[in-house]
Amino acid sequence: MTSTRSKVVRVQEKLRIPAALLASGASGMLMAAQSRVNGGLSQEIGNGYLAALVSFGSGLAMLAVIVLCSRRARAGVRRLVGEVRDGHYPVWGLLGGSCGAFFVLSQGLVASVIGVALFTVGVVAGQVLGGLLMDRVGLGPGGRVDPSPRRIIGTGLAIVAVAISVAGGFGGGSPWLVIVPFIAGIGISWQSAVNGLVRAAAQSAVTATFLNFVVGTALLAVVAAISVGSQGWPQHWPTQPVLYLGGVSGVIFIAVASMIVRIAGVLLLSMSNVAGQLIASVLLEAGVPLAGGVSTGLLIGAAVALAAVAIAAAPGRAGGAGRRGRL
Repeated sequence: MTSTRSKVVRVQEKLRIPAALLASGASGMLMAAQSRVNGGLSQEIGNGYLAALVSFGSGLAMLAVIVLCSRRARAGVRRLVGEVRDGHYPVWGLLGGSCGAFFVLSQGLVASVIGVALFTVGVVAGQVLGGLLMDRVGLGPGGRVDPSPRRIIGTGLAIVAVAISVAGGFGGGSPWLVIVPFIAGIGISWQSAVNGLVRAAAQSAVTATFLNFVVGTALLAVVAAISVGSQGWPQHWPTQPVLYLGGVSGVIFIAVASMIVRIAGVLLLSMSNVAGQLIASVLLEAGVPLAGGVSTGLLIGAAVALAAVAIAAAPGRAGGAGRRGRL
């Protein structure tokens, strides 16, 4: 009986990282869907700031109900407050939502102009570089993970994939716009690492996600109010319910990331997200495009990026040397 139990445990341990990467890939698809939804809402109402607030605000409303109904989530909020009050958790570690707010804002302002696929490859570049850096400095809850040769090669290939996609997709456009989602992608890696720390301190993924949306919604409310004050309230609001579901996608993505970042590390989390984002963004841009649709360059870039994920996520994960203690 003990032998059988040990075998089951070993199998479960082997499957932990692959399962985490599959979950992360699925949440990456939701990120691409969120970009499409928020970009579409921005186009409809003509205000990317307000579209971002609607997205984050709907997610916050959903999470508020969950927290009120969950004893564990409420306990997590109290635990986190105590950790901060006692100086065991830094205040800056509560600001992961600021990066989420910037990401959602860039969806409304940039994805609606360059298309969800090109927007995604910009995010991809920032994510893979950010993930490598976050693991290297040990910001995530799993401590420092020194980059293995496979991870470095995979990161390099992902950057090549971005270059191919951009070169094949922009033509005579304005490639500098990719800088915005690139910065947002780096922020997502930092957000995933910080949210993992919040989850560890609060012992609740729901609490970590709720805090993320509180911070992000507060920041977006300020910039949206300034925008509405200068431009006025939109005269037309779309009737399609799907355009108001961006916040739901964000809730799922952030919750999944905060749960699995300790298992996979920030870089592998970012890389598997890349795969999901690229696949979904190409399909979305082909079926319901925001801009110019799918080019040959984008298809080639997506294939190279998938190869990069496979290489970076291959067995031989570097150990967590020098794991961090409590912040």
